[in-house]
Amino acid sequence: MIGLGNYGYTAPAATKINAYDVPEGVDIRGRYDEEFAKILTKDALQFVADLQREFRNHINYAMGCRKEAKRRYNEGALPGFDSATRYIREGQWTCAPVPPAVADRRVEITGPVERKMIINALNSGAKVFMADFEDALSPSWENLMRGQINLKDAVDGTITFHDRARNRVYKLNDQIAKLFVRPRGWHLPEAHILIDGEPATGCLVDFGLYFYHSYNSFRKTQGEGFGPFFYLPKMEHSREAKIWNCVFERAEKMAGIEKGSIRATVLIETLPAVFQMDEILYELRDHSVGLNCGRWDYIFSYVKTFQGHPDRLLPDRVQVGMTQHFMKSYSDLLIRTCHRRGVHAMGGMAAQIPIRDDPAANEAAFDLVRKDKLREVKAGHDGTWAAHPGLIQACMEVFTNNMGNAPNQIQIVKREDAANLTEEDLLQRPRGVRTMEGLRLNTRVGIQYLAAWLTGAGSVPLYNLMEDAATAEISRVQNWQWLKYGVELDGDGLGVRVNADLFGRVVEEEMARIKREVGNEKFRKGMYKEAGKIFTRQCTAPSLDDFLTLDAYNHIVVHHPKGLSKL
Repeated sequence: MIGLGNYGYTAPAATKINAYDVPEGVDIRGRYDEEFAKILTKDALQFVADLQREFRNHINYAMGCRKEAKRRYNEGALPGFDSATRYIREGQWTCAPVPPAVADRRVEITGPVERKMIINALNSGAKVFMADFEDALSPSWENLMRGQINLKDAVDGTITFHDRARNRVYKLNDQIAKLFVRPRGWHLPEAHILIDGEPATGCLVDFGLYFYHSYNSFRKTQGEGFGPFFYLPKMEHSREAKIWNCVFERAEKMAGIEKGSIRATVLIETLPAVFQMDEILYELRDHSVGLNCGRWDYIFSYVKTFQGHPDRLLPDRVQVGMTQHFMKSYSDLLIRTCHRRGVHAMGGMAAQIPIRDDPAANEAAFDLVRKDKLREVKAGHDGTWAAHPGLIQACMEVFTNNMGNAPNQIQIVKREDAANLTEEDLLQRPRGVRTMEGLRLNTRVGIQYLAAWLTGAGSVPLYNLMEDAATAEISRVQNWQWLKYGVELDGDGLGVRVNADLFGRVVEEEMARIKREVGNEKFRKGMYKEAGKIFTRQCTAPSLDDFLTLDAYNHIVVHHPKGLSKL
């Protein structure tokens, strides 16, 4: 194996040469594997290449618009509603009717596209499982390709997993959750697949390979004539939703299925997107099944959007919950928008995981989950997210006790009171204080998450919460913002200001704590030192990188020389 950019490797003479059968203009730089070759067929790759060629200019334009918006925000502008699309916000239109197969989504579980996870999640009792190629997955070649194999087997109903350590075989129950798949965001490349000499767009690879191999079986077994179903992340503007809508129409045409078969829920997890919710639904109106409150990424986006605004510093991240006015306003407006347009308004993630060795702490955690879900269902949400199968029953009870036999609240809770929410409501400065423990927790969580990500895990249990890339992003951007503006840690009563020397000491002390917590052997085998260096560099950089994972991605890309087999 060789790293990115090092093309000097020559295969030993005795090495057997295997290569993927690729269409013209496509080059696979990931490791050859006979199982992967069943996914990376010539026809499937041709479909991905067709998508890339048709939409790459639109994607590049949309990414350029993101950069222009960032420049405006950094110069002092604020995001807001677009006067040019007022006619869409004020118009009397609705999305296509919700397919019967996904009318009831009261509890959804999420997790990476790992084999055992897929089986457990589909068997969990949740109504929906969102299988993730994005924030819960480290996008190594192995993880991505095995994820595609796992999803194909899941849709075909043949997926099994033999846990040799426990001597247990996992397989699907008769009753399983409905499968949604979340591809990566528009901004992430797939460096192991080159199309016309350039890295493919990650989400088109994720979507294209999965759709090509699974649409036929899915519509028979899962979708009741509809599908496949998707979650779409990280969008900032309706022009990005319009590209997805065109991708869906192109896929439906290729497959010879009815327009509107594919359905997707968009995560509203960037601050600019909250002002585009009607417009996003409008662009996807033939393919939409709602919006979701991606609240951890939303907090990350608030900091990122206002990175040039020293008057909008966040308090400790543990204080930025859904009761903060700007967060409550976002949730309320999302519910009103979705129900007005006839689609689901999905609540946010319960990140807690069962605490098996401490019954009192476990009950306190479950109590927090129940209160959060009660707030969501009473506000009008149609369903919610959980990160662990152990939370499904508790979440289900709260929603069922309040919704009864109704599959959702789309026609029941209209939230017309939210029509009066203003830009000021959605941007109100969060209240709270900043503390040394907040700085330490950010650092500890960020480094440990990144270390796990670099070694192949994208969903990581830390301090009784299931962390994914979103929480690591909050840690990173908050540290960066506090360092940039030398903020006072005003919650400790000590008047300490954050600077490079203080942060350097915190990193050193937290690395020592991590080593004590995980043990010498795990620390030595893990990539904690590399993670510490990357995280420190990101937090102290003169300008804020858009995404932690874009920088870290270069550390997990492994190119094989063209045509080279298993090494």
